[in-house]
Amino acid sequence: MRSRVWSRRRRLSLPAWTVPLLLAVAAIALSLAWFDRTPVEISGHAQAIDGDTLRVGRQRVRLVRLDAPELDQTCVGTDGAQWACGTAARSFLAGLLKRDEARCLRSGWDAYGRSLATCGLDGEDVGAQIVTAGWAVADFGYAAEEAAARAAHVGIWSGSFIAPAEWRRAHGAAPGIPEWIRSWFQGSGTIG
Repeated sequence: MRSRVWSRRRRLSLPAWTVPLLLAVAAIALSLAWFDRTPVEISGHAQAIDGDTLRVGRQRVRLVRLDAPELDQTCVGTDGAQWACGTAARSFLAGLLKRDEARCLRSGWDAYGRSLATCGLDGEDVGAQIVTAGWAVADFGYAAEEAAARAAHVGIWSGSFIAPAEWRRAHGAAPGIPEWIRSWFQGSGTIG
């Protein structure tokens, strides 16, 4: 019986180090893309979504280094009455955003697909203004601003409240562990 010419296959012979080399190159490329912290500017008219999130054009931007009460969150005043501190935090941010166009520097994304950024209005840091006015807790930044707000008993510091992160966990609104870990590697640009 004759062997057919078309049934013979030639095997491509690669050196043994080729596959590990290709895997190493792919890992390096992914690492560089993952840890690339080159800030990207987002600017324009902005609208407040909640106390620490805004929309610039079609992009949702989550301010970094602070955590404001969620929209549905309530706080307790010194008289024991509950009040809508989440709505008040959004109103404060909305008032700031009326002054000028926002200029944000994106440094990553969060678990919800929002850009993580610092934003400025007229050269002033929006996050610092929010924390100073008492409408957010410091989250890896703005410690001096939070201390001043606490001392002045303004905003959420005028009574008692549940920390926004704890409130989200209690109400099923917190991201899972993988998203939390990923957020550690994102977001810390500065704006002037």
